[in-house]
Amino acid sequence: MEFLEVAEIVGILSFALSGFFVASSAGLDLLGIFIASFLTALGGGVIRDVIADKPLYAFTNNIASVLVISVVVVGVLFRLHRFNNIEKNRYFLFADTLGLVSFAVSGALVGLEAEFNFSGVVLLSLITAVGGGVLRDMLINEVPFILTSEFYGTVAIIVGMVIYLLDRVALLGIVSVTVVFLLGIVLRLTAVWRNWHLPKLR
Repeated sequence: MEFLEVAEIVGILSFALSGFFVASSAGLDLLGIFIASFLTALGGGVIRDVIADKPLYAFTNNIASVLVISVVVVGVLFRLHRFNNIEKNRYFLFADTLGLVSFAVSGALVGLEAEFNFSGVVLLSLITAVGGGVLRDMLINEVPFILTSEFYGTVAIIVGMVIYLLDRVALLGIVSVTVVFLLGIVLRLTAVWRNWHLPKLR
């Protein structure tokens, strides 16, 4: 599926940059930054492909590694590590949002290709979107971003649900997936702007 390839590339680029910001903010050295960027960009996709029993995109397509390395090199050359406060870094927020929604889309599409049911498609969408970030945060001993950020994993779940339902009513195509992608970005950015959170138990 052509759109799956596009979503994969956008997700890798975006999450590699997101991982770069988080790792540099945590004070990791250059090797640590490379490892964190690779985990963030490729970790969720590896878990997804293992579950879907398909060849691992990160290990069978050279473009995945090239994209991550390129992002880290550009980040170092342009001294993007100077942005230490990632919570207020709009570049981090936008990169992380793009990665989240792109991988939510690609995870849902892989789930449909594997003929998973509703729960399988939604879960694969969530795992692909947040898996790499969780691995990265575990590596640097931080609370996973999915557990603390506004409407983070919820966006991936919603994207997965909508894509599954669009497929069930035979409306899934380039246009509809693009609309879901854009709405997912708007939802995530709006949640940050309006400080939306899911209810907490008291």
